[in-house]
Amino acid sequence: MIGPSGAGKSTLLALLAGLDRATDGEIWLAGAPLHQLDEEQRAALRGQKVGFIFQSFMLVDSLTALENVMLPLELAGHEGARETAESLLSRVGLEQRFDHFPNQLSGGEQQRVAIARAFATRPAILFADEPTGNLDHTNSDTVENLLFELNREQGTTLVLVTHDLKLAKRCQRQVAMNAGQLEAL
Repeated sequence: MIGPSGAGKSTLLALLAGLDRATDGEIWLAGAPLHQLDEEQRAALRGQKVGFIFQSFMLVDSLTALENVMLPLELAGHEGARETAESLLSRVGLEQRFDHFPNQLSGGEQQRVAIARAFATRPAILFADEPTGNLDHTNSDTVENLLFELNREQGTTLVLVTHDLKLAKRCQRQVAMNAGQLEAL
């Protein structure tokens, strides 16, 4: 999804992921009526079906990179959380940074931790809000490639918001948001 700032892209993503609640209309996610679920029910559905990569990374400052990736696995009761987290962090090139806190990581490293965390529970759908917006060209290319590699390997549906037309063209389908309206490209 592309479009100018303020068009409603991030708001739509938050609604589709069940992070925000719509004031009108219906939103269905994985067969569940998000518009009828309370916050606890939406959180449970997100934990089972959804991954989210935030533009600002949203890592927990008091947790190491490894602990940040383990967190959704532990909350979901997955066995082998540590091994899965180590494997994903190694996959995104951070095997030497397991014990580093977010403030000890570069922006590109923080975004790779966020990607590993988002894919950790093997979500059915992953929402990514400007996943490369805060990165330099080199880190942006690395993050893009990781997103699409993990997307293919895990069979996850990837829905992303971007201003980067090159990134948008890598997606199977592109839509534009203009003044709160979606338009096919």
